[in-house]
Amino acid sequence: MTNSLRLLLCGDVMTGRGIDQIMPRSVDPILFESVVRSAVDYIVLAERRYGPIPRNVGPDYIWGDALPLMQAMLPDVSIANLETAVTTSDDCQPKGINYRMHPANVACLQAAQLDVCTLANNHVLDWGKTGLLQTLEVLRGAGIKTAGAGNELKEAMTPAVQPTGQGRVLVLAGGHTNSGIDPGWAATPHRAGVHLLRDFSSRTAAGIAEAIQPLRRDDDVVVYSVHWGGNWGYDVPEEHRAFAHALIDEAGVDLVFGHSSHHPKGIEVYRNKLILYGCGDLINDYEGISGYEVFRPNLRVIYFPLLGHRGDLERLDMAVLETRGFALHQPTAKNVTWLGDRLAAVSRESGVGIRSSGDNLLELYW
Repeated sequence: MTNSLRLLLCGDVMTGRGIDQIMPRSVDPILFESVVRSAVDYIVLAERRYGPIPRNVGPDYIWGDALPLMQAMLPDVSIANLETAVTTSDDCQPKGINYRMHPANVACLQAAQLDVCTLANNHVLDWGKTGLLQTLEVLRGAGIKTAGAGNELKEAMTPAVQPTGQGRVLVLAGGHTNSGIDPGWAATPHRAGVHLLRDFSSRTAAGIAEAIQPLRRDDDVVVYSVHWGGNWGYDVPEEHRAFAHALIDEAGVDLVFGHSSHHPKGIEVYRNKLILYGCGDLINDYEGISGYEVFRPNLRVIYFPLLGHRGDLERLDMAVLETRGFALHQPTAKNVTWLGDRLAAVSRESGVGIRSSGDNLLELYW
C-alpha cells in the first residue's frame, strides 16, 4: 500500500425501527423488560423527554448531522456493526428482547454509503435462521457486504473483501457469548449462524489466522470486528486485551474493532496497530430509557482511523455527535470536552492521550 487509507467505523447500529415513516407500527414488536412492549413505545418514551419526533421523514433522517461529516472525511471504506435482523420473519426467538427492521428500510443503511456490515452479534438471529438468511440476502442485494455470519461456518468466517485505490480491506467478524450471543447461534459446517468465539485463546486466534492467510495479499489491510463484553462499564478484561494483542501478533490483524458496550470505551495503540475496545452505540432508539446517565449514552462517536504502510496507524480522528429525536446532531462543546476527558482517562493506562482538534472532533495521540 503506497498511500494512506481512511476508514470509517461505526459502533452498534440498530436502525430502521422507530419512526412511523421508517418503520410501520405493525412491523416490529420487541420486548424490553416490563416497560417496552413495542418499538412504538420507544417513540413515546423519547418524546416525553425531548418533545415531538417528526414523521414522514426520509431514510437519511436518522444520520442527521453525521452525513455531511462522514462525506467530508472521504473514507475509503465504511464499516458498521449492524445489531439487528433485516427481515419479515416471525420466528421470534425466546430471548425477551428481539430486534428487526423491515427489508424496505435498508435504504437507511444505503444513505450512509456503508460498504460492510458486520453481523456477529447477539441480535442478528433474533428472528431465527430464516431471519438471518433474509438479512444476508437483503444486505447483499443492497450492495452491502457482510462478515461474521453465514449459511455455514466457512461463510461466517470468510472475510468481506473491499477493494480501494490503495489495495484491499479484509473485514472479518466474531462474537463471544459474554456479549449475550446464544451458544446455539454458532455457525457450524452444516448450520447457519454467527462466527462464535468459543474463548479468547491463542488457538482461537490461530483459527482466525487460517481464515485470513489464504486470501491475504501484501497490500491488504485486515480489520477484525469483535462483539464482546457487557453493555455498561469502562473496564477492559485482561483476556480481551490479551486476545486483541494475539489477533495482531498471531493472526496478522491490523485493526481491532470492538463493540457491545452502549457507550465508548478505552483505546490502545499496540505495535502501531489500533485497538478500539468498545465503540459504543451509534444509532438506536433508547433515548427515553433512563438509569445510565452517568455514562452519557446520548453521546456517540464515529471513528476515522488513517492507516499507512502495512496498516500501521497514522492518525485517529473521532467525531462526537449527540442523539436527539432519533437523529444525530452536533453536540455542545461541553459534552465534547466531557467525552474527550472520559476517554482519555480510561485510555491512559494504554499509553495514549486524547485532545480536541476543533469543533466536535477529538484526536488520539501516542
